[in-house]
Amino acid sequence: MPIVDVKMWKGLSVEAAEKIISGITKVFVEMGIPERAVEVVIHEIPKTHWGIGGKPASKAMPDEEPP
Repeated sequence: MPIVDVKMWKGLSVEAAEKIISGITKVFVEMGIPERAVEVVIHEIPKTHWGIGGKPASKAMPDEEPP
């Protein structure tokens, strides 16, 4: 059973999370894995706890928002 961990900035909408889950699941189903066997876990991480280029993402990319 595949378990896919997705790490994203905090603030993901419910609709976007559903799209991510269904899209990832679809890829595995197309490879012959039963849909019920696929698990997707979305970890939302605050931009203050995500580093890019030696800075927190909140400072390195302040205008970027999750979908």
